[in-house]
Amino acid sequence: MGRLSDKVAIITGAAGGIGSAAARRFAEEGAKVLLVDRDEVALKQAMTALLFDRVGFVVADVTDEAAMQKVVAEAKRRFGRIDIALLNAGIEGEIGRIDALPVSAFDKVMAVNVRSVWLGIAALMPAMKETGGGSIVITSSVAGLRGSSMLAAYSASKHAVVGLMHSAALEGAADNVRVNTVNPAQTRTRMMAAIDEAMVAAGRPGGSTARIPLARYAEPADVVDMMLFLASEDSRFCTGATYLVDGGSMA
Repeated sequence: MGRLSDKVAIITGAAGGIGSAAARRFAEEGAKVLLVDRDEVALKQAMTALLFDRVGFVVADVTDEAAMQKVVAEAKRRFGRIDIALLNAGIEGEIGRIDALPVSAFDKVMAVNVRSVWLGIAALMPAMKETGGGSIVITSSVAGLRGSSMLAAYSASKHAVVGLMHSAALEGAADNVRVNTVNPAQTRTRMMAAIDEAMVAAGRPGGSTARIPLARYAEPADVVDMMLFLASEDSRFCTGATYLVDGGSMA
């Protein structure tokens, strides 16, 4: 028996480094998983790598209200219920000073990183209420707890989802819907590599672990282990909180 046996999970941003690792681990732990991403090619690759008959996928733009409602409807149609949602879709956006970037760059990051979480919560909470509750896990960042030079839009978006989480946890508690964020430090993914490369191009240090006492980047599996805890009944009395996976960088 896995820790998620017979549970149904939706994972957005499922084609990315953390999302695909979470999909694999959740399926291994017994969950039925619906993978969601806008990148169909990468999503199919992630799906093929899993080789589980309990896994399905939907190509969707999670910044679109109708699309998010369809994702929830598809999970219910295919699997009958929704117990877990990992709202993980996110982008880093353009790297640069606030006064050097167009407003459109800010709007794009907020749409993917914040609007999608809002829409996900709005669609998921009624569905989870119908079956006695569930767990919503939102991917934030240490950048959602402190400032990040050259990444202001990203940092603002990750602060914003912490605020959404706090409010949603209060609203969902009566229906046994738990809501938490996972806040990783730098994690070895495509996104982090792109940020490091852009920082170097802008004359800033990239790839530094100077602010991480454990002296390394997180691996996706480090983050997924925390997500698994929050998705499972092991965290049944945990809601409304931020969970750091940061190697001590916020200490």
